Amino acid sequence: MTLFSLAKKNIQGNFKNYLIYFVSLVFSMVIYYTFVSLQYSEKIQESIELSDTMSFMFMVSSMILLLFVAIFILYSNSFFTRQRKKEVGLYSMLGLRKKTIGRMLFYENLIMGLVALVIGIILGTLLSKLFSMILIKLMGSTVEVDFGISIQAIIQTVIVFLIIILFTSIQGYRLIYRFKLIELFHAEKKGETVPKASLISTGIGIILLAVSYWLILRPFPDELTEGYLYLNYGFALVGLIIGTHLFFRSVTVYLLKLSQRNKSRYYKGTTLIETSQLLHHIKGNARTFTMIALLSAVTISFFGATYSGYYGNEKNAKEMAPFSYAHLSKGNELDKQVETIIEEDKDHPIKAQLDIPVMEVKGTLSFEFDYETNPTKLISASTFNKVAEALDREDTVTLSNNQAAVIKPRLTKYTESDFKGKGTNLQLSEGSRELTFVKMMEGSVLPFDYPDFYVVVSDEMFSEVSKQRTPLIYKAYEVEKEKTTGVTSKKVNKLIGDEELQVSPSFYTDYKEGKEGNAISLFIFGFLGLVFLAATGSIIYFKQLTEANEAKGSYEILRKIGFSKKDLRKSINKQTLFVFGLPLTVGIIHSSTILNFITNFISDLIGASVMVPILTAVIAFVVIYIGYYVLTVKTYNNIVNK
Repeated sequence: MTLFSLAKKNIQGNFKNYLIYFVSLVFSMVIYYTFVSLQYSEKIQESIELSDTMSFMFMVSSMILLLFVAIFILYSNSFFTRQRKKEVGLYSMLGLRKKTIGRMLFYENLIMGLVALVIGIILGTLLSKLFSMILIKLMGSTVEVDFGISIQAIIQTVIVFLIIILFTSIQGYRLIYRFKLIELFHAEKKGETVPKASLISTGIGIILLAVSYWLILRPFPDELTEGYLYLNYGFALVGLIIGTHLFFRSVTVYLLKLSQRNKSRYYKGTTLIETSQLLHHIKGNARTFTMIALLSAVTISFFGATYSGYYGNEKNAKEMAPFSYAHLSKGNELDKQVETIIEEDKDHPIKAQLDIPVMEVKGTLSFEFDYETNPTKLISASTFNKVAEALDREDTVTLSNNQAAVIKPRLTKYTESDFKGKGTNLQLSEGSRELTFVKMMEGSVLPFDYPDFYVVVSDEMFSEVSKQRTPLIYKAYEVEKEKTTGVTSKKVNKLIGDEELQVSPSFYTDYKEGKEGNAISLFIFGFLGLVFLAATGSIIYFKQLTEANEAKGSYEILRKIGFSKKDLRKSINKQTLFVFGLPLTVGIIHSSTILNFITNFISDLIGASVMVPILTAVIAFVVIYIGYYVLTVKTYNNIVNK
């Protein structure tokens, strides 16, 4: 029998143990290949408006994925190394040279990695069209994606994963040289000692977490500086990391030891077994729990925030560009050309067409206000009501004399109480005019153009001011099915240009760019989240598998002294639930805190609904972890409770 055939036989014999690792490895390769192939896909890039952004984001995400996968592979190998030590020691005792054993281990890891690489590339190639269609669907595009093979993506995937596989294979080769024979045979007997419960570490951990939450959730100061952001959230991040580790390292130990003092409960059923098992392994699990909790928090937070942006994109686009088309009048000839282009689009008939006079004047507020108000843009009450009717809004206004209403500036969190009863002084060529704010209106009138300070005045006041200042006339059109006006929007944008506005004069452009950007982010974070989930779930699975093999003798003794298999299975269920549930629960609590901070911008600034996206992200994590939990319980029970 050759070393190569022996390596293959070893893989076949241990394949059940390697299966989860193998599947996670293949899945990571498929996702990496997908990202790289989309990065190189010219057809997809030509079909979207954010092609440069897409290429950059996929390049960065593929690098992050590669780094994580490399760490995951090395982490997983350390568990398999520990599990194989006794077997390696047996080979050495039978007379095989260290060099020969090292080569056998090298071949095993190399074969496993190469098989995973081949399967990963084949599946990635077959599924690339499906993933491309998912991305296209998310972006709302109608481009047809053909099946294709990206040679560049295959070459890049092969190179980077070959490097990782060779490195881990060399690590396996060095196993026989790193340990003495006696250490290899007694590897499984090196149990972990029960850590001491430190009140100091416990207190520091709780304090750090509490301070981190406070730093994240406290409101911004009136004068927000870059230094404040770095210091405040830098300290919060460091405190969260250290506090999370101390929680698993000390707080959990303290709570478990505290439960031991409740003798009536501790000696009831299998509670003693579960508590002892958890205490003996909590030291080794602390780092794993910390990594999983923090990784879960980051993934849920970013996915929830990105999904919220995608979920509220249409509402945000409507706020930034209320009308399907709007442009500053530059003369009858240009206005007529724009109108002709819009009218010729029979698939999107005009529902409303308005002229919106706007006067830009200098105004001085009678109160302190941390927003640029000059030029103050005036529109009449009748014009505002016509806009509300054209856009199917219910909010209208009735003003007289010197009464005025403020239109809430976009991307701000001002309320009516910030303006009501206060006023502004309009500086005109023939004297000034005092206005008193009686209301704050929501709902923009024209595409966003900073400063976004619009004041609605009575028709009489507007007529009086217009005698001293010539109004600017904006042409606005509202059409049916405005989310599909891509061709016409490009024609209008090209004809008008965007010199007079800081954004496109069409709703479609804002809507499409927002949807594409959020779709790309959602696609990336979604698939990265799945990889992270698969990897972290696998890590817990491997760790429980290792502990199960070490605990075989203990469970055999428990059966001999009278514990039934049913009792032991219940005990395994409880232990595994603790191992999976604790880091996930801490991760969800962390992510809830972070999302509470993020949603202050998402919900208040752009009005996006956040509850559905956040619940979706949390439920997805919980469901996938439940799957890993069930699989781990079954495997653990098969090992120790046969």
